[in-house]
Amino acid sequence: MGLVDAPDFLTLEEAAQILRIGRNQAYELARVWRATGGERGVPVVEFGRLLRVPKAALMRLAGLAEPVGAADRAG
Repeated sequence: MGLVDAPDFLTLEEAAQILRIGRNQAYELARVWRATGGERGVPVVEFGRLLRVPKAALMRLAGLAEPVGAADRAG
């Protein structure tokens, strides 16, 4: 699965495949994201007990999408 064709919210396993990292590393980076308030790690959102990685966040990390708020700063 490629990033462009991916669903809007990916499991950590799906995100790990796209990022070419291991499953355990993806879960550790999600833990870091939550512990640092989003300063570092893999962006995740919580749906109850489930963690999902937003495709838009991965696209921003890959440089495939404009960062949130960038259009506001450009004007």
